[in-house]
Amino acid sequence: MDILQLIDRLEELFNDAKAVPFTHNVVVDEDKMLELIDQMRIAIPEEVKKAQQLVAQRDRVMAQAQEEANRTLAIARDKADQLAQKDMITQEAQRRADQILAQARAEAEDVRADADNYVLDTLMQLQDQIAKASNQVNNGIRMVQEDQMRKSSSSGMPDKTEK
Repeated sequence: MDILQLIDRLEELFNDAKAVPFTHNVVVDEDKMLELIDQMRIAIPEEVKKAQQLVAQRDRVMAQAQEEANRTLAIARDKADQLAQKDMITQEAQRRADQILAQARAEAEDVRADADNYVLDTLMQLQDQIAKASNQVNNGIRMVQEDQMRKSSSSGMPDKTEK
C-alpha cells in the first residue's frame, strides 16, 4: 500500500476517534492504530526501494549520456583526422572538432545535471513524506499514552506501561 494512503487512513482514524470531554485529546482504537503503524513499517521500505530505483535509473541515464558522449567524441575525432589530411581545411577541421567536443561535453553535463536534479527532488519529496508520517505516528502514540496516563491517574489504578 502506498505510504500516502496509509497516512490518509491514519488521519481518518484520528478524525473518527472519540473526543475526551474538556480536552484536546481523543481516544483512538489501539488495534487499528497498531495495524496502521505495522503497515507503515512495511510501506516505508518500499518507498526507499523506489528511491533506490530512481538512483539506479539516474545512473543508467548518466551511463547512456557518457556512452553517447564517447560516441560523439569518436565521431569528432574521426572527422578531425579525415579533415586534417587535407592541408587547406586543417584549421577548419580543428575548429569543428573542438566545437563538437564542447557540445558533447555540454550535453553530457546537462543530462547529468537533469538526472541529479530529478533524483534530488524525488528524494526530498520522499523525505518530507516520511517525516510527516513519522510526526503523525509520534503524535498519535503520544496522545494515546497521555490518555492512558490520564485514565490511570484519575481511576487511581497503576498504568499498564509502568513497571
